[in-house]
Amino acid sequence: MIDYEVLRVIWWVLVGVLLIGFAITDGFDLGVGALLTLVGKTDQDRRVMINTIGPHWDGNQVWFITAGGAIFAAWPMIYAAAFSGFYLALALTLMALWMRPIGFDYRSKLPNATWRKTWDWALFAGGLIPALIFGVAFGNLLLGVPFELDNTLRPTYTGSFFGLLSPFAILCGLVSVTMLLNHGATWLQLKTTDQLLARSRSVSVVLSLVTVVLFILAGIWIAFGVDGFVVTSAIDPYATSNPLTKTVEQQSGAWLSNYASYPWMLIAPLLGIAAGLACALFSLKKRGGWAFVSSALCMTGIILTAGFSMFPFLMPSSTMPNASLTMWDATSSLLTLKVMFAVACIFVPIVLAYTTYSFWVMRGRIKQSELNQSHAIY
Repeated sequence: MIDYEVLRVIWWVLVGVLLIGFAITDGFDLGVGALLTLVGKTDQDRRVMINTIGPHWDGNQVWFITAGGAIFAAWPMIYAAAFSGFYLALALTLMALWMRPIGFDYRSKLPNATWRKTWDWALFAGGLIPALIFGVAFGNLLLGVPFELDNTLRPTYTGSFFGLLSPFAILCGLVSVTMLLNHGATWLQLKTTDQLLARSRSVSVVLSLVTVVLFILAGIWIAFGVDGFVVTSAIDPYATSNPLTKTVEQQSGAWLSNYASYPWMLIAPLLGIAAGLACALFSLKKRGGWAFVSSALCMTGIILTAGFSMFPFLMPSSTMPNASLTMWDATSSLLTLKVMFAVACIFVPIVLAYTTYSFWVMRGRIKQSELNQSHAIY
């Protein structure tokens, strides 16, 4: 039998896997959407770009939906606090995501150039805004979210929407934007030809290097300009979840303490930097497949860096540090985690299998000449 402590660790890992899976799969179609007006110079270019993600974008969002459901079930207090504090940001994200299915379905309904350009900009917003907000959200988690818990563990957000837009959070948002747009550019290297392929390579080289530079700047800022959080009391990993039973302090450079205690965690930031540089090199050398793999590894390293740095914190509180939510005191009951784990063992392999199959069936490049002769709906 798996005990409570192990299950809490397992679900910390599984939610991280879901977030990485979302970044790798849905990340490239968000990136392609945001690149429509940058890489796509003509209506035909943009049609090709849209058709590269047309068969996949809705299936890719399964990772996002599953991650949200997993957070709700495994970490209900995180879900409640997040929707209390990030409500407007999440609503803005949802509205931006609405632009994708609407844009995909309506863009080609009319041949009018103005009509299509309008939907191109809508798809641009549908890719760029969520990418930016996801990064800003992670930045605010590292800074600490201004919320409090009362005696009934009910969260109250004490900040404002514009308070989320601090310089460090915006920097994290830019890291998210550049890495997702770069992932979209590497996907286009696998799926396009001719001038569109050449432009995608050039954009990927630039975005890869910018991602690495911004990631390093964010790391330096965390080391010297962000006060991290440290649990200063004993934690019982088997106890019933109650965040108010511990004491927490903010300390300069605290987010780096895990790397001193567990040096193997350094593989995450090193992977993010090395894979980002490799992506630029592979794009320059016209090795699209390896560029895509490198981009995926770069995003994996960046997301793992955030997770490793904050461990065991999930959502620290800047206004009431003792109320900070960790993986030890913000989880559901033992029974809930057991049932969810059994369900995950059954359905996650199924999702991976059909996702892999769909990508295999839809493999190959899309050419403008073939697109004009086909019955493509986009």
